[in-house]
Amino acid sequence: MSWFNARIAARLTVIATLAALTAGCFQPMYAERKDGTPALREKLMGVELAPVNLPTASREARLGVEIRNALAFKLYGNATGLPPTHRLELRLTSNRSSLLLDPATALPSIESYNLNANYRLIEIATGKTVMSGNTFSRVSYDTPGSYQRFARARAFRDAEDRAAQEIAENLNSRLMSFFYAGI
Repeated sequence: MSWFNARIAARLTVIATLAALTAGCFQPMYAERKDGTPALREKLMGVELAPVNLPTASREARLGVEIRNALAFKLYGNATGLPPTHRLELRLTSNRSSLLLDPATALPSIESYNLNANYRLIEIATGKTVMSGNTFSRVSYDTPGSYQRFARARAFRDAEDRAAQEIAENLNSRLMSFFYAGI
């Protein structure tokens, strides 16, 4: 039995040594850099959020404003942005589909709301697209009985709001990884 304990102790020693060697490689994402390059927060504050080009007074226009406001809060906090170095452009598409129908009324009882966002990050100095891609959110929601029209409309709006917040969080994460990696 003692050789078994010695093997475990040797393995733990190797793991502790490797952990100690790699501990110096860790650098917090929001830390100030000593080499003079701007910190991640300053880079994110240089992103200009272009208004989403959607028809006025449409449901998607409301979502575009909500995504833009949520993303601005995530990027700038309670401050305003710095002079812009990059511009983020968004295109949104959405749809909803019925997942489950009530057999008695043939009305949907569970629906899915799908929000897709295509984005481009453009460097203002050169006009070159430095990052592009798409992100999506799929949110399901319950629709109460056929006599509760207000509850059905409110459930749909809450699903839209949750999808918009998820899109803003996805975009924020992608911008942070882009600026942190320095690609």
